[in-house]
Amino acid sequence: MMQTAPDRVSETALHRPRLGFLGVGWIGHHRMKAILETGAAEIAAIVDPSPEMIRRAAELAPDAVCGGTFDELLEAGLDGVVIATPTALHAAQAIRALERGLAVFCQKPLGRTATEVRAVLDAARRADRLLAVDFSYRFTVGMRLIRDLISRGELGRIYAIDLVFHNAYGPDKPWFYDAALSGGGCVMDLGVHLVDLALWTLDFPKVSRVSSTLFAGGERLNMVNGRVEDYASIALELETGAVARLVCSWRLQAGRDALISAAFYGTTGGAALRNVNGSFYDFIAEHYRGTQCQRIATPPDAWGGRAAADWAVRLAAGQRFDPDAEDLFIVADTLDWIYGR
Repeated sequence: MMQTAPDRVSETALHRPRLGFLGVGWIGHHRMKAILETGAAEIAAIVDPSPEMIRRAAELAPDAVCGGTFDELLEAGLDGVVIATPTALHAAQAIRALERGLAVFCQKPLGRTATEVRAVLDAARRADRLLAVDFSYRFTVGMRLIRDLISRGELGRIYAIDLVFHNAYGPDKPWFYDAALSGGGCVMDLGVHLVDLALWTLDFPKVSRVSSTLFAGGERLNMVNGRVEDYASIALELETGAVARLVCSWRLQAGRDALISAAFYGTTGGAALRNVNGSFYDFIAEHYRGTQCQRIATPPDAWGGRAAADWAVRLAAGQRFDPDAEDLFIVADTLDWIYGR
């Protein structure tokens, strides 16, 4: 059976890395729990501006040193840091941690621009430290099975890809709507996952052309005015000849909490991941042959923390800089194209 989650590390493992958490809101808290469940690492330090968030995180890691500053976290004798702070801080915080010899797991996006992402990658390579980003949808059972189908050639030559992510609510933090702080709107928040899934599933073919149309409040958007998009329609032409069509939005009048899907169509078959009943968490995956449909994955699937858990397990195993991290630049560069940067 296909392995879909990181193996739990034995209690007799020679080294359990000491980790610090920078930001323990909902996402940081959830990733901490996922890492602790592997047994791969210990949580040694927690930093967050909210005393309530620190209190909740300390319930998971009662032995951690709580409070303080990022500077103090860097002095805490750690092996790695999990960064779950606002987007504008990601690149600079990741670089500082890497330069201090710490491995880094960062929330997406790693940076607001490809230039920021390149600087982080260069720092990780110089430090020879493990770097990963929370592209969590890669770790759903359904996407793993679809990628496997494609890699085995069971869908033939992939020529069309359709990806959708509509979130009926949109972010609740003001900085998301400031282009200087966020780097962009729904594309940076949601579309980054779609770009990553399209390219990762096909083993990162070169993107040869990008076209995009962005909207804010139902009107075509000019990014020069500093507003961010709440709807985007994007086409990626790949060197393989395939075309990926991506659509994402905040607060779309779609009649449900979320619409999320990733469909891949080839010359001999198709496959798709899609959410169930508007859920943000429950997905099914299907394999298509002509008019026949085979269900290959169903809920439940506790996929949300697997990216963080995978990083922690690899760190405990002694892994250092992973050349596959260069894929992070390809995703960031594609986002720059989408935004016309």
